[in-house]
Amino acid sequence: MVKTNGNVLVQWLVTALLVALLGGAKAVVLCNIDSTKLNLCYAAVTGTHPPKPNGKCCEVVLHADLPCLCGYKSILPALGINPTNAFTLPKRCGLKTPPQCRGNHKPERP
Repeated sequence: MVKTNGNVLVQWLVTALLVALLGGAKAVVLCNIDSTKLNLCYAAVTGTHPPKPNGKCCEVVLHADLPCLCGYKSILPALGINPTNAFTLPKRCGLKTPPQCRGNHKPERP
């Protein structure tokens, strides 16, 4: 019998979201983020030396359900997102990074 897990479901959901974005479909809300606003943070989560997130990006992060987004961390590289950059984005916007987002990264000190 084939074993399925949450990762397969997450991959399907993200694929559907990506298809919707690329296909010009209507906005999709994922983890309290309107898909039309995802591009506001793209520069801050890609590359090896990303620029500081701008105010619009931090506004998106502020309203996001960060623990929900962290559930998608395994597929970030497939979307061209550097996981290290993504995991530090909340902190770079003045927020605390949820524990489940830290993965193998060093925990923040209070």
